[in-house]
Amino acid sequence: MLLGTAAPALAQQAAKPAPVIRLSPEDADRGLNGVQKHFWFTTGSGEDYKNAGFFGQRLRPYLTDEQAIASLDRYRRQRWLHLSERLVFVGAAGVYAQQVLSGDKQVYFNNTQKVAIGVAAVSLLSNALITRHTNQHFIRAVEAQNATLPAARRMGLDRAMPDLLGVTAPTGRPQLLVGWTLR
Repeated sequence: MLLGTAAPALAQQAAKPAPVIRLSPEDADRGLNGVQKHFWFTTGSGEDYKNAGFFGQRLRPYLTDEQAIASLDRYRRQRWLHLSERLVFVGAAGVYAQQVLSGDKQVYFNNTQKVAIGVAAVSLLSNALITRHTNQHFIRAVEAQNATLPAARRMGLDRAMPDLLGVTAPTGRPQLLVGWTLR
């Protein structure tokens, strides 16, 4: 009976702690509307970066935090939308080209071509909206995972930054309000 209750405790002790995930310097600086290419990350202290894959699937085994996994799922959804948009654009360009080259005399602006041009324009506009925050979802996944690590393993700057900063006047005199969240 005692052995049955000790097994889960031993399993928890034997479990490896989650590693610190670092992005390559170029990928860590990606912002809004950044380039849409693979992210590179490392879990060690060296410079041996791994490709995260098109959908971030190679990063998923390192994630243990639910918020990090949810952010990576949003990143994957955005990448699927990006692929779908590219497919629609190429299809619209193909329809336009087929319409131009289909007859003996080349026609550049019939009704089918107008629709194809409109679909291509909407596709390009949606591309700007889809890719605006795609990179941020991946970066948020890494940040959420690293935020769950013990404070001793994170960089000192993260520990020193206050979570709350403001001015309050509970006694009638203005006072500076600074607060930290303990993890």
